[in-house]
Amino acid sequence: MGKGDQKTRRGKIQVGSFGKVRPRKKATAVTAEQIAAGLAAKKAAPKKAAKKAAK
Repeated sequence: MGKGDQKTRRGKIQVGSFGKVRPRKKATAVTAEQIAAGLAAKKAAPKKAAKKAAK
């Protein structure tokens, strides 16, 4: 059993497929606070850039 065997981890890595032997990594959940912080940072960034350009 090795690279050619679809039932083993090494075989799934070779072929590029996923399954019970090689599960996918789950995406991390984004909280509402993280979304709000990201939006606030985007809104604040252009104002800072405008002040630097004016000087």
